[in-house]
Amino acid sequence: MANKQVGIFVGSLRKESFNRKIANYIIENQPEGYDFRIIEIGELAMYNQDYDDSPSQPSNYSSFREEVKALDAVLFVTPEYNRSMPAVLKNAIDIASRPYGKSVWNGKPGGVISSSIGAIGGFGSNHHLRQSLVFVNVLTLAQPEMYIGNVGDSFDDKGKLTNEDTAKYLKKFLEAYINWVELINAKK
Repeated sequence: MANKQVGIFVGSLRKESFNRKIANYIIENQPEGYDFRIIEIGELAMYNQDYDDSPSQPSNYSSFREEVKALDAVLFVTPEYNRSMPAVLKNAIDIASRPYGKSVWNGKPGGVISSSIGAIGGFGSNHHLRQSLVFVNVLTLAQPEMYIGNVGDSFDDKGKLTNEDTAKYLKKFLEAYINWVELINAKK
């Protein structure tokens, strides 16, 4: 039986992004039977509804939509920008949810991890993202919630996760996430 395909959407484009480091840690520790991979979103043109009815839409719109459609589950790893999700992440959600009535997010099991160099771990971003995911019908794991505060203290200078508490927290979250994915996919 083929491995389940999980797309990770990283909300930060920064070269030394803590969120990409979290995603890489998850990929390195993915459970048996699963293939986690980062779905790149930084090169997507800004969503414009005029493209929905035009044969001249950006070329990466259709390939991105097909890539998302083929996934068994989705996972979002995001920083917080001004108490919200980054524009690049919202743009990706919008592109894959359109044209209206043709959302490729529909019914996919999902999860959200947020992080911040501050103490509250991207709480605002996490919940703002969840609002959009509800509307596009990503069936998002409710518990445990995953906030990584003071994320700058969690990695060494090579990008490896060194904070044992964060590693334990991520492991617990991933176990719950995999159980959620299995539950949702068993009902399909």
